[in-house]
Amino acid sequence: RTIGPALSCAVHYEGNWVPFGTYTIVDITYNDIPVTDSDFIFTELNMEYNPSDHPRASTIFLSKSQPDVREKRKSLFINHHGSRRRKHSSCSTIFLDDNTVSQPNLKFTIKCVSLAIYYHIKNRDTDGGMQQDIFDEKLHPLSKSEVPSDYDKHNPEQKQIYRFVRTLFSAAQLTAECAIVTLVYVERLLTYADIDIGPGNWKRMLLGAILLASKVWDDQAVWNVDYCQILKDITVEDMNELERQFLELLQFNINVPSSVYAKYYFDLRSLSETNNLSFPLEPLSQDKAQRLEAISRLCDDKYKDARRAGKKRSASVDNLVGVRWVPAILS
Repeated sequence: RTIGPALSCAVHYEGNWVPFGTYTIVDITYNDIPVTDSDFIFTELNMEYNPSDHPRASTIFLSKSQPDVREKRKSLFINHHGSRRRKHSSCSTIFLDDNTVSQPNLKFTIKCVSLAIYYHIKNRDTDGGMQQDIFDEKLHPLSKSEVPSDYDKHNPEQKQIYRFVRTLFSAAQLTAECAIVTLVYVERLLTYADIDIGPGNWKRMLLGAILLASKVWDDQAVWNVDYCQILKDITVEDMNELERQFLELLQFNINVPSSVYAKYYFDLRSLSETNNLSFPLEPLSQDKAQRLEAISRLCDDKYKDARRAGKKRSASVDNLVGVRWVPAILS
């Protein structure tokens, strides 16, 4: 080994510089590198700012979409032909958006998730990161049709990604919440395994993420053999191996906190607004208005009962009846 000069190291953490101490540069020619406390500190910092684990970290797909959003705004400024008018409520008609964080709209959520995956592929890093053979569609094709030689050179369109995801969700009868968890697992895979999603591996990455999300999130999990009924040419052994390696790359971390889920939901809504994806607005019907009124009354009654239960029992001096004797203290 070769010993170099000593350096003072520090990390910028939560607005402050945290000193790590003084270290000496050593060129080690063997592989037995001891793990130090600094390695755990760096790992903890990276995990804290991982968007799929920490609610304060910004989602990757939203940052990937920023270059395209800026270009769209420039083109709209130069060639403004008027944007599509949005529906607004009036005195006679009220338009409601049924897409909520607890019950997202399925079709709209799948569109947003496919758009997020599209930006991941389009604006991926140039170096490509590490490659995993299990996701390579050339090595593990999803159909018997021959994969083109330049399959990994052409980016898929957003509609193609949407059709692929919609087919799986429709056939397996998955929920919109499962689509959001799928996106969380994809971004967790990209950060944990240090890989990138591209034209040659996006289908199998999404398939593995959907497979895990359906088992973790949905009450009625879809078995691996059920996906073989949807994708006719794939084998159960291939699905099992895809699931096993996906879990290993995630380090078996399949937990999605509610704060992380809510962050991805609202970031998907922000993505839809910047890309002119309109929310499915529907006029308020009489039946829905009656149900909303009943829910409002129920919540109001529960709130009143909680307030009554929280009040302490007390009595006014004016309402006291009878004479109250206080014992005298003789000293």
